[in-house]
Amino acid sequence: MSAATAVESDARHVPTAPPPLAALHGAIPPRPSWFADALAHEPECSWHDVQGARIETLSWGERGRPGLLLLHGKMAHAHWWSFIAPFFAATHRVVALSFSGMGGSDWRESYSAQTMADEAIGVAQAAGAFDAAEPPIVVGHSFGGFVSLLCAHQHGERLKGVFTLDMPLMSRELREARARPGLRQAFAAVRPTKLYPSLAAALARFRFAPEQPCENLYIADHIARTSLKQVHAADGSPAWTWRFDPKVAPVGPGRAAQALAERRCPVAIGWGAESALVTPAVARYACELAGADAPRLEIPGARHHVMVDQPLALVAALRVLLQTWPAR
Repeated sequence: MSAATAVESDARHVPTAPPPLAALHGAIPPRPSWFADALAHEPECSWHDVQGARIETLSWGERGRPGLLLLHGKMAHAHWWSFIAPFFAATHRVVALSFSGMGGSDWRESYSAQTMADEAIGVAQAAGAFDAAEPPIVVGHSFGGFVSLLCAHQHGERLKGVFTLDMPLMSRELREARARPGLRQAFAAVRPTKLYPSLAAALARFRFAPEQPCENLYIADHIARTSLKQVHAADGSPAWTWRFDPKVAPVGPGRAAQALAERRCPVAIGWGAESALVTPAVARYACELAGADAPRLEIPGARHHVMVDQPLALVAALRVLLQTWPAR
């Protein structure tokens, strides 16, 4: 359901609030024209095998254009990008995948950031992100930012650049200062996803993690609907549940700090100005590791889920980044 685990919440954590869609009782909220037009630009849907798992892949734009690979956060999926990606389809081959254990992709016996980095590169290759003479750019949100850094470290010579978006990369000191007794243990436990008797009941329980206010209910509703699947309860009755494997929850970021320091392609760092996860201290740590030549982009008015809070500002920032960075 989220693009980051609640393990990483901090002093700016928003107090518990009612789930954002509860008051709608399953109704679809009004959608602005730009959002409806973006969703009307439907992607190519395909599945690509990576290390024995079929990986759900959405693609926009023609093959042969420069690649733009979009990586989602933990417990999220490719459709978190489905209202952002169409803005770049005229100039890029845009590819978004659902990591294994999330979205429509297969589940595995175990998961790691390294496996997901392998999935990202494998899917990008199969879906045409490497077809152009110009190397692709990778954008990774939250946990996807950790994965993108592994790609920058291990495959950087094949990439034009990597942009991490609200990636909560913390030093040991920051992690210790933010830790609360029992919190990591609580979220390390693997719990089965809940079953709901109807789609409306499931939508009413959707929350972001970390929790936050949501003004754009039409985006929350779209994300929630694409995060659910219909199954059968033990008694055979229809039910709805979330499309992620609970075993994904405890997966760590891999050697993200080392990967950032030893990257083999340019890296840019972005974050939401009101993020509960990427505080000024966290942003400063990532920027210090990235070095003085790494662009820094703060999105005003955005919390952790930047594409939910400020989608058009994110589109504008990405357009400028793609046009001007890295310098030729």
